[in-house]
Amino acid sequence: MASTQTKTLLWTLAGIGAWTLTKAFLAQKRRIDFNEKTVIITGGSRGLGLEMARLLAREGANVAICARDAEELDRAASELRQYGIDVYTEACDLTDKTQIERFVENVRQTLGPVDVLINNAGVIIVSPYEHATEADFREAMDINFWAAFHMINAVLPQMWGRKSGRIVNIASFGGKVAVPHLVSYSTSKFALVGYSEGIRAELLKDNVYVTTICPGLIRTGSPRNAIYKGQNEKEYTVFKIGDSLPLLTIDSTDCAREVIDACRYGEAERIISFPAKLGAALEGIAPNLIGELTALVNTQLPAPGGIGEQRAYGRDSETALSESFLTTLTDQAAEQNNELVR
Repeated sequence: MASTQTKTLLWTLAGIGAWTLTKAFLAQKRRIDFNEKTVIITGGSRGLGLEMARLLAREGANVAICARDAEELDRAASELRQYGIDVYTEACDLTDKTQIERFVENVRQTLGPVDVLINNAGVIIVSPYEHATEADFREAMDINFWAAFHMINAVLPQMWGRKSGRIVNIASFGGKVAVPHLVSYSTSKFALVGYSEGIRAELLKDNVYVTTICPGLIRTGSPRNAIYKGQNEKEYTVFKIGDSLPLLTIDSTDCAREVIDACRYGEAERIISFPAKLGAALEGIAPNLIGELTALVNTQLPAPGGIGEQRAYGRDSETALSESFLTTLTDQAAEQNNELVR
């Protein structure tokens, strides 16, 4: 007679096997082809958004991108049209619900009903908490959460009407584990993760698949366009060097491929990069350990001071270290992903 431990092991293995088979079956059943699909990507003129637009264009999707900067949009559209697809662009303030609704309607009229929405636009404000203001938190919530909320509500009637659709919300590892000096950002991303997971459960019955993406550090070249407070030059240097380390970061093209793949199969969630997966797992099983580790990390970050509550962009905060060989990968990514001309 098998021991209790052996029986438990056998049942566990059987459960894992059954789930593996079920997952594979669902993945193939839910798989979609992006060819001739209409895809909206917010913040699609540069960075990760532009990388995803390139991949979808190669698969034959018709792409609509929005951002605040019309010149950035023109440059991105010119590149994307080389793939022989239809491209629609519109300068849009995503903190304005009316502009969001107008953009979605214009996309419908120009390219057809929206099949896929990728909420990618975001803002990063790097600051010690002593210099963080209510306005910082409101801006982070407006762009990182409320913009996605209003965009989803704008496309859902089309998806409900056809009983089909995909929604991808680009959250962050910072929406799983709160990161020192990124508290406003983490707050907004935690909200997005909870919202995204919640609506997935309610929309599955309508054949609308919501996917939550939580990447770690991505080499997009975006640190130069983030906002820094306090000792802004030191904050920027730390952030840019960290964003350039190969073992801690993921290439923007590789990250974009993972996002598109998760959308293709209608996954519930994908955490991207090994450090992000490890951190999220530890937060789940050992939150006190993570709390101690993040507090330790905070002691190594720049102290309050400098410009205080004033703001400076990364591109205005360069130092000898931030322009050294240590940040080569981020500089290369910035050039590749339309991040330089601002």
